[in-house]
Amino acid sequence: MSTDPPVEVAWFCPLCDDDYEYLGVPDPALRSSFTHCRDVLLRAERNGFDNILCPSGYSLGIDPLAFAGGVAPLTTRIRLLVAVRCGEMWPPQLARQLATLDRMLDGRLSVNIISSDLPGAPLDAEPRYQRTRECMQLLRALLAGKPVSQRGDFYDLTLEPPALRTSSGRAPLLYFGGLSEPARRVAAEEADVYLMWPEPLPAVRELVMDMRARAARIGRTLAFGYRVHVIVRETESAARAAARRLVSRLDGATGDAIRARSLDAASLGVRRQAEMRAAADDEGFVEEHLWTGIGRARSGCGAALVGDPDQVLAKLRAYRELGIRAFILSGYPHAGECDLFARYVLPQLAHTPLVL
Repeated sequence: MSTDPPVEVAWFCPLCDDDYEYLGVPDPALRSSFTHCRDVLLRAERNGFDNILCPSGYSLGIDPLAFAGGVAPLTTRIRLLVAVRCGEMWPPQLARQLATLDRMLDGRLSVNIISSDLPGAPLDAEPRYQRTRECMQLLRALLAGKPVSQRGDFYDLTLEPPALRTSSGRAPLLYFGGLSEPARRVAAEEADVYLMWPEPLPAVRELVMDMRARAARIGRTLAFGYRVHVIVRETESAARAAARRLVSRLDGATGDAIRARSLDAASLGVRRQAEMRAAADDEGFVEEHLWTGIGRARSGCGAALVGDPDQVLAKLRAYRELGIRAFILSGYPHAGECDLFARYVLPQLAHTPLVL
C-alpha cells in the first residue's frame, strides 16, 4: 500500500449519452439509461472508488437528480457528486432536493455546480456567473440550515430554511470549475473544490497557484480537483493501441457534431481543450502520456492519461504534488475501463473521500 498522502479517486457515470466502444459510433447497449448508468455506478462502488460524478446535460441523456434518487438506496459506501445547472432551478427548491438526496445517501452527497446557460436563454458571461454566485450563496446557507435575506441581481428573497437538514447539518462540498476571469472569481469566493480539465503539468501548476492566491486574498482556501480520462493497459504499447482503436472509426464531421451538441461548446475551457489538440504531436500527445484524441469527439474534458500502470500512477502523483486532492476519472467503455483502472492502478493509490 502506498504511503503517499491520500486523494479522492472518483469515477464517471455516463448519464449524457457519452459511452462508446468506438468514439463517435453509437451503441444502443451503451446509451444513457437508468439500467446502464446504474450498472456503471455500482461497478465503481464494487471496485473501491470513493465518489462518482453524475453529470448534467440539458439535451443529452438523463437527469442527474432523478437518477441519484433512484440509485441512492442501492449504494452503501460510494459518494455521489451530483451536477446541477444553477439557473435551471429555483435555489430554495434545489436546496430541498439536495438535502433529501443527502439524507437518502446518509451524508454521501457532494455537488458539482455548473454555470450553464439556460436552454434557449443564453446570458453573457458576467451576468451568468453572477447568477451562479448568488445561487451558490443561497444553496450553501439553506443547506446549512440558515435563513437567507438576499437582494441580488437574480434572486431577491427572504426565507427561512426548509425543515429538512443534511445529515451533517452543513452544506455538502461544492465542486466548481471554469477558466474565464468571472469563473475564477466565483470559484475563489464560493467553491470548496476548484475542478479543472486536463492541462499539461506547467499549466496545472500555474492555475493552482493563481487560484490559491485569489482565495488567499479573501481569506479562503481551496482544494483542487482534476477531471481526466484514462486508458491503462499492462504495457505502454497496448495502451497506445487501445487509444488508436478508440478513435479508429471516427470521422471529422461526426466529431464536430458531437462537440457542438453541448450548451457549453463555446466556453473558454472548451476552447482551451481545442488549443491542446492543436498543439499535440502527430499521435495526439500534448505531453508525455497526456493524449488529446478523445477531444476530437467530446465537448469538455478532452484528454486522457495513456500508459502502463506505473506511467499512469506517476502522472497522477505528479498532479498530486502540484496540489490536486481529488481525481475524477473515466474511460471508454466506462464499465470496462473502470475495471482496468481498479485492477492496475487504484490499489497503488492511497485514497479516501475528500473531507475539508
